[in-house]
Amino acid sequence: MTLRPLLALATLALLTACGGGVVIELDDPPPAPQPRPNPQPNPPTLNCSTAGLAAAAQSRWPVVCMLTSSGEMVFELYDSYAPVTVNNFLALVARDFYTQTLVHRVDRDFVFQGGGFNSGMREKLSPFQPIALEDNNGLSNLRGTLSMARRSSADSATSQWFVNVRDNSALDYTPVQRGYAVFGQVISGLPVVDAINVLPVYRYSDTDLRPQTEVLTYWVRRIQ
Repeated sequence: MTLRPLLALATLALLTACGGGVVIELDDPPPAPQPRPNPQPNPPTLNCSTAGLAAAAQSRWPVVCMLTSSGEMVFELYDSYAPVTVNNFLALVARDFYTQTLVHRVDRDFVFQGGGFNSGMREKLSPFQPIALEDNNGLSNLRGTLSMARRSSADSATSQWFVNVRDNSALDYTPVQRGYAVFGQVISGLPVVDAINVLPVYRYSDTDLRPQTEVLTYWVRRIQ
């Protein structure tokens, strides 16, 4: 009996036996398990921290405080650079839209993303229409910036946001390529950005990387 591989593919093996060839496909790997619900579903506080309020007081921009199960982040929002995007985001904040939504994607050393799903990856749709893409506004997707996620079409952003964990200039507008609209910046809570960045994830695809334990956004509130 002789063994002879005919196809060198990771998901396929060919076994040639005496009396005829038999093709046997390798079993697919088992699917990744589903993320665990966060063991602390309720917010530990309903108020922004003293440090967060102090950072806001130093800013001349609108400011929101976001409390997640990984900690607090405070963002200033650049309404002069991205007025449509900031107005949309603040309108969602005013409706408590982001309460109990997930940080559903953590792409290590790139970005983490939230604002579109509740626990169990149940999609949460914005009550508003998609907004115009304000990517050509002079702001860059640098570490700690807050930007709007969108589909492949330009004017498709609704509620999902992402934070740049590192400088991602490849996401910026160029004359030959549309980018992603930066509209804010972390002014308090960069250690939380770094903590979320290194969370273990389940990998379902190159762009679907979910924390193994769900990361909750407890609330987002405007504080200035």
